[in-house]
Amino acid sequence: MSALAARRRTLPGFGLTMGLTLSWLSIIILIPLAGLFLKSLELSPEQFWNILSSRRTLNALRVSFGLAFAAASVNLVMGSIIVWALVRYRFPGRRLFDAIVDVPFALPTAVAGVALTALFAEKGWLGAPLAALGIKVAFTPVGIFVAMIFIGIPFVVRTVQPVLQDLDPEIEEAAGSLGASRWQTIIRVILPSLAPALLTGLALAFARAVGEYGSVIFIAGNLPNVSEIAPLLIVIRLSEFRYADATAIAVVMLVVSFVIIFAVNRLQRWARSRIPAR
Repeated sequence: MSALAARRRTLPGFGLTMGLTLSWLSIIILIPLAGLFLKSLELSPEQFWNILSSRRTLNALRVSFGLAFAAASVNLVMGSIIVWALVRYRFPGRRLFDAIVDVPFALPTAVAGVALTALFAEKGWLGAPLAALGIKVAFTPVGIFVAMIFIGIPFVVRTVQPVLQDLDPEIEEAAGSLGASRWQTIIRVILPSLAPALLTGLALAFARAVGEYGSVIFIAGNLPNVSEIAPLLIVIRLSEFRYADATAIAVVMLVVSFVIIFAVNRLQRWARSRIPAR
């Protein structure tokens, strides 16, 4: 008997395990998504297009996707710097700062929205000096951008951190001993190893920001065609009993988000294939 066949399996066989997996995923994810698409089929192509091509819908989608991508990009850069400081250096309060990164995970989104609004209002601690410079944050698209950065930063940090911890500093020292400059070491040694994790963090931060509702509506101002996000427009359409409009907007958000995440995952797989085997 081979070693593989003789090995005792802790979990049940493949058939039972896969059946439970597919059943649970179908109940939790696939069936609700299928229901959303089936509901959208009640609309004719002309009705579907008229809903999506309205000025208010297009502006809401532009605000949600545009600011979500911008916030995810900022988190990609700043999150990488935070990870580097937490992993590569030892300083007083490091564990405290490491724990603070998880605050957006645990904090209720409504609480985060109220706190950010109070902080960046024209008379807030940060809003007042910014207002003196002519920069208004609360109740503008800038406030949405700030809220999306707040809720997205942990995804980048927690995705990249374990990968950087596993990256041996001796590799960087070897590159330096061979004459590589700091930038060459970053670009040719560190970034290729971190690229898959960075892309994953970017995708997760983007996906969270696109669908964020609670922390955004308090600081956004929610002005149609100016600072109204797509999730809020969906809620408004539902409250108006315009279920077809809400379904059409939700389907577009789902499809666009899936396409973007799929593209990022392909880039992630491509980046991982270029990492030399150790």
